[in-house]
Amino acid sequence: MDAYDKGSTARRCDPEPRPDPLRSPAPDEVPEAGGQVPEAARVLEDGQVPEPDLPSPSFPSPPVTPSPPSATRRIGLSALSLRYQIAAACALVVVALVACVHIAMVFLHVAPSNTVSKQYGRAVDNWIYPEFEQNWKLFAPNPLQQNIAVQARAEVRTADGGTRTTGWYDLSARDGADIDGNLLPSHTQQNELRRAWDFYVSAHDSENRPNGLRGQLSERYIRRIVVLRLSHEGGLTADGRTAAGKQPTIARVQVRSRTTNVAPPPWSDEKVDSKPLYREVPWWTVTVADRALDSDSGSNSQSKSDSGTRARAAADGTVDR
Repeated sequence: MDAYDKGSTARRCDPEPRPDPLRSPAPDEVPEAGGQVPEAARVLEDGQVPEPDLPSPSFPSPPVTPSPPSATRRIGLSALSLRYQIAAACALVVVALVACVHIAMVFLHVAPSNTVSKQYGRAVDNWIYPEFEQNWKLFAPNPLQQNIAVQARAEVRTADGGTRTTGWYDLSARDGADIDGNLLPSHTQQNELRRAWDFYVSAHDSENRPNGLRGQLSERYIRRIVVLRLSHEGGLTADGRTAAGKQPTIARVQVRSRTTNVAPPPWSDEKVDSKPLYREVPWWTVTVADRALDSDSGSNSQSKSDSGTRARAAADGTVDR
């Protein structure tokens, strides 16, 4: 009698159950020490299959270039040859000396009068003027509180051979009218006349006597400015030649300054004198060099007659006499 006849549930045709490779072996199925564990049974506790051990790839290492010794590396001036190093060192020394001399000259120029500035005053002025001139009036403890207007008049020869003297033209007022409302005023409108008068005052004494060559240069400078501006006012011309014919010719000019104190603010108790002070310079004869600056003013005199009328209206006593 076989197993079927004995009441067993197993049948000859049923296949044997296959073991689950992911199932952990039962305690009684753990192999003995020294036994081999099937590959399918190598699982981790969390159910992940371990990665197979693969050999790491080998890459060829780049060639190592030996760095040069630190003693052979040169930077800065040391990278130059000895001849250029000497030249660069000499240039640096010269630049440092010039910078020190310039700083010393500027300091002596702006510093209060002292023994050194009195002894070397001429050398300091020759170094500073005109390129490095310093103006510290704005930063002074007591800045300027005066309005200074430059005015001029001319002695002209008329077409019939007579002479007459014009009234005073307020040239500063004309510059102020051109600057007012102008977003980009020119350097000539802002500074030419003002700096020319400052140059004249600093180069002359109270009796209008020039202080050497600078005084003579300041006279020629402001005289030419006045001749050039007066030739555009009221039909005057420096050489007498215009497109319309013979016009009054400027023979001599005279300049003066009108100084008035700035009125204090309403909240101040300060009292100032509002009476203007005048400083007149002697008459200057117009030279050929002064006339050359206005060689083309005759053709423009008629077109600028309106500007001459506005300047005469702003002047102080512009009636011809």
